[in-house]
Amino acid sequence: MGGLSKVGLEHIGMDGFASVAEPEEKVLVNGSVVEYMLVVVPEREVLEEIYKLKADFSAEYCVDAGAVMPNINVAAFYASEGMEETMIRWMQKIFAMNKSFVVTLNNFSGFPGHTVYLRVADPAPFQWLAQELKPLKEFIGSSACPPAKLVSHPHLSICRKLPEPIYRKAMLDYSQKSFHASFTVDQLLLLKRTNVFEQAKPVNIFRLHPAAS
Repeated sequence: MGGLSKVGLEHIGMDGFASVAEPEEKVLVNGSVVEYMLVVVPEREVLEEIYKLKADFSAEYCVDAGAVMPNINVAAFYASEGMEETMIRWMQKIFAMNKSFVVTLNNFSGFPGHTVYLRVADPAPFQWLAQELKPLKEFIGSSACPPAKLVSHPHLSICRKLPEPIYRKAMLDYSQKSFHASFTVDQLLLLKRTNVFEQAKPVNIFRLHPAAS
């Protein structure tokens, strides 16, 4: 089962999520334009491993890597709340036709200068979901909203926004370390926030069709 079923909505609401979108041009999030994030949450056993990893990272480099609940970003977009019901209906139809899949997290990599993350061994299922979400992206774009961002390089961040000297040292250290964990993705979580200072809150869970055994 996916992480959401096992950790509960109250756990997610308490811990919050980082912004997925991070557009080059800042968009004012207010009562009429809302930031939405579509994410995959690992199951409890893998979450616990990653939380320990983040805690160790924080202690080793004197940074805060633990504030954001581990997740893999699938999509991020801005839209008016009046579009929410339509978007949810579309996503329900899309995901109901797609099968659950296994994700393997395998060792470490980084975005130069700022982020250390766990690699997703096989990006293909996420790239397929991005392809399936293109009609939603077109709908959002046709409504005078900023272009939606769909996953192209799936990963799970350990620590973001690192100072570059710490990033360089961490990458040197973590290139010598190993990590391996797998979990089944059978659902995706839609989150939103209406204010840049608030935590993202759950809106809907989308179930994937069970894979053939």
